[in-house]
Amino acid sequence: MASRSNRILVPEAKERMEQFKMESASEVGVPLSRGYNGDLTSRENGSVGGNMVKKMIEAYENGLK
Repeated sequence: MASRSNRILVPEAKERMEQFKMESASEVGVPLSRGYNGDLTSRENGSVGGNMVKKMIEAYENGLK
């Protein structure tokens, strides 16, 4: 049985991560909705994830200053 590697380690953070994903989608202009998003392209989904990573790196770097 395959294990899922994208599980949230802190269950209390699940809603905040969902909110963060929706904010990132809005910023890059992707019409993401809660639930099924199979009509979106890989490029659109990737841009959301990429924007999330970019923002997390920026937050980390700002914390180092």
